[in-house]
Amino acid sequence: MADQDAVVTRFAPSPTGFLHIGGARTALFNWLFARGRGGKFLLRIEDTDRARSTPEATQAILDGLAWLGLDHDGPVISQFARAERHAEVAQQMLAAGHAYKCYATPDEIQAFRDQAKAEGRSTLFLSPWRDAPEADHPAGAPFVIRLKAPRDGETVIEDAVQGRVTVKNAQLDDMVLLRSDGTPTYMLAVVVDDHDMGVTHAIRGDDHLNNAARQAQIYHAMGWPEPVWAHIPLIHGPDGKKLSKRHGALGVMEYAAMGYPPAAMRNYLARLGWSHGDDELFTDAQAQASFDLTGIGKSPARLDMKKLENVAGWHIARMEDADIVAEIERFRAVTEETPLSQSQKAGLASAMFCLKDRAKSLPDLMEKAQFVLAERPIAPDEKAARALDPVSRGILRELTAQLQNVSWTREMLESTLNAAAEGHGMKFGKLAGPLRAAIAGRSVTPSVFDMMLVIGRDETIARLTDAASRPE
Repeated sequence: MADQDAVVTRFAPSPTGFLHIGGARTALFNWLFARGRGGKFLLRIEDTDRARSTPEATQAILDGLAWLGLDHDGPVISQFARAERHAEVAQQMLAAGHAYKCYATPDEIQAFRDQAKAEGRSTLFLSPWRDAPEADHPAGAPFVIRLKAPRDGETVIEDAVQGRVTVKNAQLDDMVLLRSDGTPTYMLAVVVDDHDMGVTHAIRGDDHLNNAARQAQIYHAMGWPEPVWAHIPLIHGPDGKKLSKRHGALGVMEYAAMGYPPAAMRNYLARLGWSHGDDELFTDAQAQASFDLTGIGKSPARLDMKKLENVAGWHIARMEDADIVAEIERFRAVTEETPLSQSQKAGLASAMFCLKDRAKSLPDLMEKAQFVLAERPIAPDEKAARALDPVSRGILRELTAQLQNVSWTREMLESTLNAAAEGHGMKFGKLAGPLRAAIAGRSVTPSVFDMMLVIGRDETIARLTDAASRPE
């Protein structure tokens, strides 16, 4: 493996139509590890399955990575486009005696396995062509190229997450490297691509752990250095079972459509299976500085939507106001909602001080922002409308006159409204309901005083007047 100064990681998804949340975390771990060490993070699309590998499926992965903010170095590599190079390596192994031509037909292989099963022996196929001299090869017959894997001893994977993994070579067959039509197999392509791309650390899901021993044998045959292996556990649902549709969203863009900011998703996914002391909430810079392979646990992580909400709330509260407005615009583009007008964006920015501290998602923030986004006449929802009874509408009429000439400061507004409530023998909390209904059309809003300061005197009085004159 190359030195730490030249760290190269990669994310190599198969295009399945969307970027899975588990794949997004794998990409994030590779990105964090490389970025924190001044290395390179590369992207390869494993598109050898041409039936499933459509341009749309590839684009869905690129869109997911772009939304998540995981930038990669260099061009996107297509595995399919490198088929000639993969075949070239298979031929090199053949010439060096590390691979051989196998003429066994599928029927012969199946017959071998059926007989072995009937006799209680291992069904691992042992090709009769492994050591057959060239002179015995049938001229013009189709063949595959198989790895001449060691039959004795064991292959050891020193995994940075799983520890030492030992596989007896007798349990591994001579895997096919090149099919009879000349196309390379996935196992060969991955090794050749990783080597040629200079990958120093293969950080991937532990569903690939069984492949590592086989792939290591190709590295050994070619005399290439192995990367550092790091197989990370998969993500499970809250019930501890493998993540599936029954647990909810699987694609990263589904989380985008739920309105979680990318920074929050990066924080949450980083913490999903990796730990650094008791740190739960951190910035990208902190994560890059701290991320290491030793902090990755061996057990599957569990998706926890409540924790994601808390992480999102922390990030929203700390984002710059302009950045939140920009994220809201991206969110509305994802959900195909009407873009905000310039006046709405300006209103959002002016109200952000009273919106972002308790919001758990962008839709949550937008709901609280209805008072600044809505236009007169404000239509209260059902719960808010119940607060506008005849008595409260009478108080609102009084307030419209009183608010005409007061100084428009928080202190003066608090004094005026508290005095109005006291004059009617009630606490301010009782008056707040009608005021929320009049100003925002909602029963849950930011502070009444904050809303009045944001929309200003004229708009406040106009909304109170509208509400006071609502028909029974």
